[in-house]
Amino acid sequence: MSEKLHQVVVIGGGYAGTLAANRLRVNADVAITLINPRPKFVERIRLHQFVARTGDATIDYGTLLGEGIELVVDSATDIDTTARTVRLASGRALDYDYVIYAVGSTAAIPSSVPGAAEFAFDIAEFESAQRLRAKLDDLPLDAPITVVGGGLTGIETAAELAERGRAVTLVCGGSLAPTFSTKARRYIGKWLARHGVDVRFVDKVTEVRPDAIVLSDGGTRPSALTIWTTGFGVPELAAASGLHTDALGRLLTDETLTSVDDDRIVATGDAAAPSGQPLRMSTYAAGPLGAQAANTVLSRIAGTEPAVIDLAFTGACVSLGRQAGIRQLARKDDTAVNVYIAGRLGAVIKETACTFVVEKRIRREAREPGSMGWPKGGPRAVKEGLPQVS
Repeated sequence: MSEKLHQVVVIGGGYAGTLAANRLRVNADVAITLINPRPKFVERIRLHQFVARTGDATIDYGTLLGEGIELVVDSATDIDTTARTVRLASGRALDYDYVIYAVGSTAAIPSSVPGAAEFAFDIAEFESAQRLRAKLDDLPLDAPITVVGGGLTGIETAAELAERGRAVTLVCGGSLAPTFSTKARRYIGKWLARHGVDVRFVDKVTEVRPDAIVLSDGGTRPSALTIWTTGFGVPELAAASGLHTDALGRLLTDETLTSVDDDRIVATGDAAAPSGQPLRMSTYAAGPLGAQAANTVLSRIAGTEPAVIDLAFTGACVSLGRQAGIRQLARKDDTAVNVYIAGRLGAVIKETACTFVVEKRIRREAREPGSMGWPKGGPRAVKEGLPQVS
């Protein structure tokens, strides 16, 4: 590593970690090492396209990282807070002054559902998406496919496959896109019906078999391929390193994203649980959280008090194949309002949002460290008594 004054190790090269690494370059005396298990950046919000062969989901880090950032393709296995080293699977150990913990999230196929772990596929990470795509390639076009989960990932996966002519059943535990407005949910349901998706509202899937699923209403449906999109988990690195986590394994932090155990460890993205109340797992939140984590480290290096989280939500997007989508608007506290943009314009907005995250956030931070802004005045700002900024 460099002989600069401050050594910062960023663990995880997703949306939050990559942006944080770029933003740290505000201070020329900071040596930045980014650890990631893959040699390329994965656009998780495009994995459903990758599976359906309607788009790619990886980007060369050389086009994303600012000058001077060292990329180490490896996996962290332990954070030794006493020795201040991060141990890697390769046996290498990296010294640090600060760590940004950005390990992200993973799938969580429940072991309590018989056959789910053995026969269901997830779409949460690139490797699982590769396996899913290979399985899909081996199936005839009319083979029955089941997508479990009526959230945004499940909807996008079902829609992408249906538009490609696949026979898809979408199993929902309650409602489609439960965080969207009633009218937006109705639009999604109508689009899925027009494209042949059989939406089944049942309590849950009680068993997954190699060629079928069993539902809680007693029904059994054929399923040559079952895709599980509900639930999530996080890597166990924090807990394995003796740091306090929430029930799901996210690192417990204060409102500046600083670990409650060690002020030299700052968490960001899906793996952070500030005050035990994590923000919604999303690409939307990842950018501001990545910037916040970098700002916190830079403040500690400068000897100043780090700012607390201040992020207002504006809504969410969902794609419905390549030709339609929805932009759901929301209040600053992330509750949906009865306003949405759908159809072709919705698809354009969704694609623009996906591109924006890479071009206007990550790549811009690589060119101009410290340049990214974001909507403020969210519920945490109200709690902390911060000025309301739109």
